[in-house]
Amino acid sequence: MSQAAFELQNVTKRFRRQTALDGVSFSGNSGEVIAILGENGAGKTTAINILLGKLKADEGAAHVLGLDSAVHSQEIRQQVGYVPDEPCLYDWMTVGETGWFASGFYPSGYYERYCDLMTEYRVPLDKKIKQLSRGMKAKVSLALSLAHEPGLLILDEPTSGLDPLVRREFLESMVRVAAEGRTVLLASHQVAEVERVADAVVILIQGKLIMQVRLEELKQSCCEVVLTGNIDALQKQELPGEVISKETSGSQQQWLFLNTNEMELNRRFSQIAGLIYEVRTPSLEDVLLRLLMSSREKSDEQNAKLKQEEATASSMSN
Repeated sequence: MSQAAFELQNVTKRFRRQTALDGVSFSGNSGEVIAILGENGAGKTTAINILLGKLKADEGAAHVLGLDSAVHSQEIRQQVGYVPDEPCLYDWMTVGETGWFASGFYPSGYYERYCDLMTEYRVPLDKKIKQLSRGMKAKVSLALSLAHEPGLLILDEPTSGLDPLVRREFLESMVRVAAEGRTVLLASHQVAEVERVADAVVILIQGKLIMQVRLEELKQSCCEVVLTGNIDALQKQELPGEVISKETSGSQQQWLFLNTNEMELNRRFSQIAGLIYEVRTPSLEDVLLRLLMSSREKSDEQNAKLKQEEATASSMSN
């Protein structure tokens, strides 16, 4: 079995009373585009910073290209390309000077490849960074991260605030890197874009790993069922897969199933008298939104229960 390009193993990270990551494990292999999905505060950037060695995990371990992130952070940053959500560039430099400055930290050939990328991205080398649009600055940041031909490219919300054309160029670059046998790790909340380029997705919610799954497998094992009629009869049935969310709209309900398929659901539901149903294949965005809503509901229930227990304990002590 080939070595993973990156891996988090049971990683926990706390910031005072806030747990940013809670026993999280996921990995990615060569030639794959892996996307970390989750809303703001889910732990995406924390996971990336631990992989890069910029943060140390309180528990667990992280490895990148065979190196321990906690021990070999400098070596990892030499071998990894990293595009942050806000590029850190010197405004007073020109585009060419920026590449020349960065080339001092890498082996020969870096500057030439950087200039080739700038030509491909149509960014003039003689322009000052302060004169560039947000999209052009993002292209400079991408070129800086690719010019040393890294084995792993990490992008943290790279297309946030960019126009559609620049976003498409970023997506094309990710696909090209993976096609060359290298690995891309993309943190994003742009689910529709992820659905276009990712081989696998990691879903984080409130610092917890909900799932890591190949996109094709998720699409094949996830079904949405729209129900009307004799819905109560389902309470007595042993249903296939796992129901991860239920939504009600008037007399209609929408149930989201994991780990099953359309054929099995049709077989079960067709046996229930008076039940009207339609089985659909949801988009990745639908799945993520339902998981988020389900997680919030569970979290609210747990918080309410905890407050009730604290109130009960307080009243008993008084």
